[in-house]
Formats: sequence, structure tokens, C-alpha cells
Amino acid sequence: MKKTMILFLSLLLCLPIFAQSVSKVGTTAATFLNIDVGARAVSMGGAFTTLSNDASAVYWNPAGLARLDRAEAMFNHTKWLADINFNFAAIVIPLQQMGTFGVSATFLTMDEMEMTTTLYPMGNGQMFSAGSYAFALSYANSLTDRFSIGGSVKYVRENIHNCSANGVAIDIGTLFETQFNGLMIGMSISNYGTKMKMSGIDLLVPADYDPSIEGNNDALNANFQTDGFDMPLMFRVGLGMDVLKGAGNSNLYLAVDALHPNDDVEYLNVGAEYMFNQMVALRGGYRSLFGSEDSEEGLTLGGGVKYRIVGFTEIRLDYAYQDFGVLNNVQRVSIGLAF
Repeated sequence: MKKTMILFLSLLLCLPIFAQSVSKVGTTAATFLNIDVGARAVSMGGAFTTLSNDASAVYWNPAGLARLDRAEAMFNHTKWLADINFNFAAIVIPLQQMGTFGVSATFLTMDEMEMTTTLYPMGNGQMFSAGSYAFALSYANSLTDRFSIGGSVKYVRENIHNCSANGVAIDIGTLFETQFNGLMIGMSISNYGTKMKMSGIDLLVPADYDPSIEGNNDALNANFQTDGFDMPLMFRVGLGMDVLKGAGNSNLYLAVDALHPNDDVEYLNVGAEYMFNQMVALRGGYRSLFGSEDSEEGLTLGGGVKYRIVGFTEIRLDYAYQDFGVLNNVQRVSIGLAF
């Protein structure tokens, strides 16, 4: 067992050495699917594959849903870059031996904008909007007292003005608790699905199929044929451990995730969470270690509180600060309810 763990750790730490050197940023559709959810996870640098024990597990690692012993609901609001709004909501219900079920929704929206053209670079008076949405059904179950597996099926849609693209994707995750001081090993594959292809009346334009012929109809309707693009496939593998497990009323969870996206280079996320009396938490992390030199992501900080309001009902408030370099920063707030 020890030899296996040493080999696994070595492979994880050496991953960046063998990482691809060519970035493929901008080659996938529905990239909003890789915007992290949950202030708790974000404040830990996104190293959350093994700590997925709340409603946000539907995004990070569906297998973590099997660790919930009561129903939870979560709402996450983020004022994303360029004044874009990013919202996530999920509800998870454990049904004892039947496993745990969850539903979630993700919304990326923006205010209306005025159209611009070559003739009207300052705007032509017409307005348009754009948005991206995802709706998912999740399920997880514990196969043993140490091993759980889970998955999600999601419907994805993106639209801009009168055009839209639709797709279906799945997520799969596993979570294993070892006998080595409770060390957790987690893995997830996200956004494995169909290609997305834009269609709509905005792609219908009048055209002259043969300008060399006089007297023919030069305003026949023609439909632009757009390419299909893959979704942003993401593979995560992580390690995590509570290094103060059993030491009084304090917990210190350390985690590291290695990520392999299909549209970028590999990188590491690291994070830590200190919890006092299961009520107050301080968190910190760092994103995109050994990643692209062009990445603006880095330091993350945050904290949270838990408060029991009625009986077994518990409310959770979490906050996260994420540094984005020249793009300043992004701040997130999450509200959770366990009942």
C-alpha cells in the first residue's frame, strides 16, 4: 500500500514536467462550464476534488455527493469579468440506500448591448443579448464504506441574438478514502459530450449563387454552415488529507489537484482550509501552478461560517477572493442550507 501511494504521489507531482507546451485556448464551446462554483472551493484555489462534501460536488466531483448525510441547497453569485453575471444553484437529497440525487443549474448572463456594424461603429440602435446555461441531474452512491462513485447528465445551451447552440454532456467521478491517515484520492471527468454548433436565422443571408450570370435572382436565401466545437473537457485527479484529524476541535485540510483540460496546458491547484469547532473557517490557495505563462489566475483567499438556526437546519455563508492579475479580481458569495 505504501509503495502504491508513493508511486501515485510521484506521478501527480511530476505531471507538470510532461505537460503539453501548446495551449489550445479558444478552441472549445461552452467554456463557461469551467468557471468554478462555490466560494468555499474557489477560496481553496480550486483544489476541491477530494473535499467535495457539499452541494457544489455536482460540479467538482459527483462522487462526493455520496458523503452527504442530509439534504442541502446552495446558491452562488459571482460578478464575473467584464460585468458578466455568473450564478449557480443546486439542491441535493440523500435517499439512504438508494443513493444521493441532485439537480443544478448554471447561468452566465449579460446586459443587453447595442449592435455595431462597419457602417455604424457607434451602434445602429438595435439591441442584442447573449447567455449560456446548463442544467444537470446528478446521482452518487457508496459502493463500500471507503469508495463512492457518481455522475451527472447535463443539457447545455448558448445563445447570442437569434442564434443558439445546444449539447449534452456527462460528468463522472470517484472518491476513495485510504487507510493512510484518512488520505483521500479523488478523480473526475467533466463535460464529455457532443459538439456544439451554432444555428439560427441570423445565419440566413441573401446571396447570389453565381455573380457571373445576369438576370438571375441575386437574393436567394443562403444558410451559413458553421463548424461544430467540442465542449471543454476537464480531467481532475486530487489528493487531500485532514492533517489535524482527531486533534481536538480544529481541522486543517490540505489538498492538491492536477488538471488536464482539452483546451489548455496542464496545471496544479493547491489549497488549505482551517476549520475551528466546525463553525468558522479560514481558507487560502493558489491556482494554475506550472500552467500557461499567460494565465492571470493565482492567489485565492476566503472564509466561511456555519450557524444552526432551527433544530438540525444549518446555514452556511462563504466568501472568496480570487486574484486575476491585470483583470483585477473576482469576489464570490455562496449561501448554503443543510436540512
